[in-house]
Amino acid sequence: MRKFIVALFIVGLSFTSLFFVAQPVFAESPANPGTIVVQTIPGPTVAQKLADRTKSSWSWYLVRGAGFVAAAALVVLMLSGMGLVTGFTFRFLEPLTAWATHRALGIVFGISILLHMLGLFFDHFVPFNLVQLLVPWVSDYKPVTIFGVNVGSLYVALGVLAFYGVALVILTSLLWVEKKPYLWKLVHLLSYLVMIFVFIHALYLGTDLTHGVLRWAWIATGFGVAGVVLYRLWRAKTV
Repeated sequence: MRKFIVALFIVGLSFTSLFFVAQPVFAESPANPGTIVVQTIPGPTVAQKLADRTKSSWSWYLVRGAGFVAAAALVVLMLSGMGLVTGFTFRFLEPLTAWATHRALGIVFGISILLHMLGLFFDHFVPFNLVQLLVPWVSDYKPVTIFGVNVGSLYVALGVLAFYGVALVILTSLLWVEKKPYLWKLVHLLSYLVMIFVFIHALYLGTDLTHGVLRWAWIATGFGVAGVVLYRLWRAKTV
């Protein structure tokens, strides 16, 4: 059985290599009707085209990929955080494991945001310089008008503000959670504001969220997290 699998893998690899090395075209021979001949068109192969496309667009793929990871990490991060407060998470994970997982998710979220911004810095299709990435409302990308009032690049600014909010929450969580728990708790409330900023930022600037199933899924996710937040506040008797 093992030999058969190895042989099948080699055959498949051979056909794949033939596909990428050349671009064959099957045509009927004019001299001998009914005979099929294989002709190779000169020029770059499929593999070369893919490599060139990846080389020129890697930053754009990094922006999109990191954005997806950041969005998913933030949703799970918010839900797990509220699960820690309500004790719901402890039904599935041990307390130490649950806290470690929550912290790891926060670090993943922060790293994905940094990669998202790094991709924008090197991207050639939607160029951002360092000042535009770090200072709100400096960029002029997709200006927004609300009730006739120009509010500049609002959606970009929300992303920048969310970055600072995330940095503050992560740093205080790593440094203050045991030494200054009260201050840490106050700063940690910024997580809710970050969630709103990221939700709006992704909804109006995310290339894959402009329309279709992904857009409605993101909206449904936002309302779902908002519902959990309201439940959390109701349990705390603050609503």
